[in-house]
Amino acid sequence: MNGKPGATLLSMRENETGQVTAVAGGAHEGRLQAMGISPGRRVVKRSPENSGGPVIIEVMGARLALGRGMAAQIFVQLRPRKILLAGNPNVGKSVVFSRLTGLEVISSNYPGTTVGYTSGRTVLAGGKFDIVDVPGAYSHEPANKAEEAAKRILTEEGGDLLLNVVDATNLERNLFYTLELLELGLPTIILLNKWDIAGRRGVSINVAGLERRLGVRIVPFVATTGEGLAGLKKAVEDFTAGRLSSPAAAPPDADGKWKLIGRISAECQKITHKHATLLEKVADITSRPSTGLPFAAAVMLALFWAVRAAGEGMINYALDPLFRSAWMPLANAAFSGLAEDGFLKTLLFGTSPQPMEAFGLLTTGLYIPLVTVLPYIVSFYAALGLLEDIGYLPRLAALLDDYMHRLGLHGYGTIPLMLGMGCKVPAILAVRVLETRRERVIATALTLGLTPCMPQTAMIFSLLSPYPLKYTLAAFAAVAAAGVASSFALSRLLEGEVPELFLEIPPYQTPCANVLAKKLYLRIKDFLLEAAPMIVLGVLIVNLLDLGGALKGLAGFFKPAVAGLLGLPPETVSVMTLGFLRKDISIAMLAPFSLAPGAIVTASVFLSLYLPCLGGFMVTVRELGAGDAARVFAMNFLSALLFASAVNLLVGLL
Repeated sequence: MNGKPGATLLSMRENETGQVTAVAGGAHEGRLQAMGISPGRRVVKRSPENSGGPVIIEVMGARLALGRGMAAQIFVQLRPRKILLAGNPNVGKSVVFSRLTGLEVISSNYPGTTVGYTSGRTVLAGGKFDIVDVPGAYSHEPANKAEEAAKRILTEEGGDLLLNVVDATNLERNLFYTLELLELGLPTIILLNKWDIAGRRGVSINVAGLERRLGVRIVPFVATTGEGLAGLKKAVEDFTAGRLSSPAAAPPDADGKWKLIGRISAECQKITHKHATLLEKVADITSRPSTGLPFAAAVMLALFWAVRAAGEGMINYALDPLFRSAWMPLANAAFSGLAEDGFLKTLLFGTSPQPMEAFGLLTTGLYIPLVTVLPYIVSFYAALGLLEDIGYLPRLAALLDDYMHRLGLHGYGTIPLMLGMGCKVPAILAVRVLETRRERVIATALTLGLTPCMPQTAMIFSLLSPYPLKYTLAAFAAVAAAGVASSFALSRLLEGEVPELFLEIPPYQTPCANVLAKKLYLRIKDFLLEAAPMIVLGVLIVNLLDLGGALKGLAGFFKPAVAGLLGLPPETVSVMTLGFLRKDISIAMLAPFSLAPGAIVTASVFLSLYLPCLGGFMVTVRELGAGDAARVFAMNFLSALLFASAVNLLVGLL
């Protein structure tokens, strides 16, 4: 249907949707634009194609009648109709979206925000539809960025059909947002999702009575299994044929809505008491501080171990051998005609046969994102998606909220910190979940400084393993203290208050493999399209600086600090410079200097903190902007210098 450049309002079929591309209305052009009929505007035709009378269209929520001659001068590009998938958080919208769409989905940030949403295409009742998974919201009175984006998508961008997903186990609470959505006046279908769970919990809903009360089609649905899909297709078929009834009017004020909801619930819902299930008992145990905090510690340790094991396994047994045995010979053969010591050959392949040390675009530029970072992205997001779909993350955020407030964050700040234990790049990307700029800056500083990444951790353990455990503990304690100090200082310097935590703690539920796979696919896709190119760019810049001799000057700049404040041999300056390029290699390169254990602790603290690795550096600049990234880097560098110097002075006491 897309791509009919000659289509006009006159030639459109009834209920067909198009986007205005041009208005050639002559004397009427100004008036048409004043009514909202302008290029880029979405219009829906509501009159038959050959009715003979005026053309009835719907634009910006209003219906207009245009003369046929005027309608023939308004050109449109036809497109599939749009379904808006809306509802409260944690009602299963993402599972419904995954059930209706394939892998060809788009993950986007709403313009001007860091709020993510997904869109895709589906075929229902023989028709093609664009479908948008609107960010979850509780009300049209926004309390955060996600709800602001949801309101703008629903009220400003609009759609042709509203698919309201309601949690059948919590009907009364969900109905408030439903009544607000019905006020939009869009054709609406309500999906009573989690219908199976509601039955097991003794919740019985009179669907026919609820339909009469709300004036819209209601379909019992189980998104995880697809039960109810036939009913949804029939409802969409009725929408296409114009057979859906208009929503019933609701009271405009909140008190009136709640009174109506109370009456509807009393009439249409019956709840039979049942004993708590095993999952409900586990949910209670993991939500109490006395039992939940030890459980949270166990979960985080298990997550840390699983991400490390899976990431290292993918690197050692799959990606690294594949890169060396397949990609490197192929790249060398493709560019074999270049002069061996020429500028272009050096730029593409670097100066070392080892892909991690060469710093060429086709070697290190691809090796870092695809071999060293991607495995941890995959393993962490697989584990994170599992915890998300089970319903554990809101409990973790609530349990740790009090501790995070002391650092200027609320409970959701724990998510990037958990990520940072594996790899800083996905951790910095995860900072997007926080609402304010202040929180994102503080969380980034804490993420970069609280713990070394997984490869650094492995090298610190390796270098200090011959010595007493106290040296290893001292290294990690100093890094954590410096990270906390940096974040604490930023929380005092940056204006603003910590937002209060407000989140729903959903019941535990069985995860859906299809949804987990799609989430992982989208996150990998985002990394490859957004973060990986920044890492390649960073490698290019470093390579050019090295070829120009700038890195030698940087080494000279660091020499007084390395030898004086840190008490390290002057020869280690080269290691400190390399730390920006590849941190685990720089820590490993301390081994040939035969340093005392105290000096290894000092060097490890400084190398872990003073700057993020190249990938982390580039992604931080991209996510925060140059100004805020510079603040984070400066504060972390100062903390690294102060704490590493303090370790140098105190290490003799160990």
